[in-house]
Amino acid sequence: MNAPRLLTIKIGNTNLGFGIFESDTLIRAWRAETRSEKTADEYASLLLTFLQDENIAPESIRAAALVSVVPALNETMRELCVKYLRVEPFIAAAGIKSGIQIKYDDPRAFGADRLVTLVAAKQKYGAPSILLDLGTATTFNALNAHGDFVGGAIAPGLNMSAEALHQFTAKLPLIELAPPPSALATNTRDALRSGIFFGYVGLVEGMIARFKNEMQEPTARVIATGGMAELLAPQCPAIEIVDMNLALDGLRLLYEMNQ
Repeated sequence: MNAPRLLTIKIGNTNLGFGIFESDTLIRAWRAETRSEKTADEYASLLLTFLQDENIAPESIRAAALVSVVPALNETMRELCVKYLRVEPFIAAAGIKSGIQIKYDDPRAFGADRLVTLVAAKQKYGAPSILLDLGTATTFNALNAHGDFVGGAIAPGLNMSAEALHQFTAKLPLIELAPPPSALATNTRDALRSGIFFGYVGLVEGMIARFKNEMQEPTARVIATGGMAELLAPQCPAIEIVDMNLALDGLRLLYEMNQ
């Protein structure tokens, strides 16, 4: 008899993540491209292939939890869960029990995607802490010493910055994002890499310093997640921890809190 398992699904603007938990252990995780035009059947084919490759029986999945920033895919993923796994997914949204006081002018406007990562960061790494989610957009989120959310910021993501520079100029190429050999570039492509990459490092480091100052928490732990985290973290000394599966962990915790 297979142990009951939880499927977690995190839908971002660029990528989506699937995770399988046994109890509190993430046993497998996969990433795929977010395509809002895909049907539930197409995503199910992808997920079932992942499961088959890892010898995970679909019938061993007894529950599912979902968070999304792409509303068009919410019903698609719900249909996948109901049709192929026979489970009604828990959907993370504003107002659910989280164990975190949200000090936002309108707590209902606070993104569920930010909440799931904060819940996991608080549980795994404690508070005070600053959490960066480096994806299509970059969010900065602060937890005070009591573990309450006290404020944050949202900036264009690294890829978005590069694409905007290419889109709104006539002659500048779209570059592959990578650290240049030097900030003092001697050709156009490296000049773009220098300005975009090191400029973004300056943004991240500067925002972290401002947060610590305003929080009056100079030793707040800094955690990064999201698609660009592993690329940027080696160049950002202020980032102490990279945890690529933070959203999946947060979904599990929220699912358990709200049963």
